[in-house]
Amino acid sequence: MLAVPGLAAIPIVLDACAFATRMHAGQQRKYTGEPYVLHCLEVARIVAEVGGSPTMIAAALLHDVVEDTEASIEDVRARFGDEIAQGVACLTDVSRPEDGNRAVRKAMDREHLAQAPAEMKTVKLADVISNTRSIVDYGDGFARTYLREIAALLEVLTEGHPELWRQAKAEVERGEAMWLA
Repeated sequence: MLAVPGLAAIPIVLDACAFATRMHAGQQRKYTGEPYVLHCLEVARIVAEVGGSPTMIAAALLHDVVEDTEASIEDVRARFGDEIAQGVACLTDVSRPEDGNRAVRKAMDREHLAQAPAEMKTVKLADVISNTRSIVDYGDGFARTYLREIAALLEVLTEGHPELWRQAKAEVERGEAMWLA
């Protein structure tokens, strides 16, 4: 019988997709109004296109569930195991409003991501690409603040996939030409 590489990983990716869909049910993207889970699917697609592992794809699907839903990292660990939960934890902001102003919080989150393994930096680059497209194309004046923050974030994501880093940089530069020129 012909073995298909990675076929055994399909159930975990499908389960991550179903979990993300259920957890983000009813949520909409701020600037487009589309179902939030479409962002998670786009991030997973971008990761898959550069050969991301099943763990990376699952983490991409789940990257916002701890920040934006009732799910905890313990819920992710119980359902998907330590490896995927650790990936999601790397992608989850650690700052809280009581930690200080936005600049302080973003610096904390950037330092957290700087410690992430290259695979999760690749997932974050896919997230940056998706978010930057949405904010630049459909956003408002917030794009100015966002683009400055993401330009700083890219400095700690250089260990991620080189093609995604280039794409993320290009999206930021496109945004800067529109919003900061």
